[in-house]
Amino acid sequence: MVAQLENNSVNSTVSLSHTVQGIVQVFTSSSRSFFTGVMAQALRIAGQGTPVLIVQFLKGGIHQGQNNPVVLGQNLNWIRCDLPRCIDTPQLDDTEIEALHSLWQYTLRVVNEGKYSMVVLDELSLAMNFGLIPEIEVLEFLSKRPQNLDIILTGAEMPKSILDLADEITEIRRPNRL
Repeated sequence: MVAQLENNSVNSTVSLSHTVQGIVQVFTSSSRSFFTGVMAQALRIAGQGTPVLIVQFLKGGIHQGQNNPVVLGQNLNWIRCDLPRCIDTPQLDDTEIEALHSLWQYTLRVVNEGKYSMVVLDELSLAMNFGLIPEIEVLEFLSKRPQNLDIILTGAEMPKSILDLADEITEIRRPNRL
């Protein structure tokens, strides 16, 4: 539909050409209970024919890495860090640091290639809070991303600088119930 609007005009002097703006969504919670909803959204979008990438920075355990993505349908690639374990501490050995940085560089590259219309960056806030991916690099990435790219960032304790530029913030809370 957008392509039709970009290529057609109402009459010879009025064009409907425009660029669809992507949005930045943040899902945050202290209880890590939001990934199912994010995954459902990604599957729905991919099922409609839109290329989607899910990157899980701190999940390991299956030696997956960017060279061996899980492909769900024709339009959804899901990659995890190529590590034998999940990262739950900022203390990593050199191999783990290299695997995480390699995944981050891969993500930057494929986003700039314009291969995907939606990218989910799972647990990115924790990677930033651990000092594993510099917050300034994430801010630069977000400001220079393709205009039509939708980005979903997830994780607890999302930095204020990220929240300030988000178009939509979803906070999952677990209030004390009486």
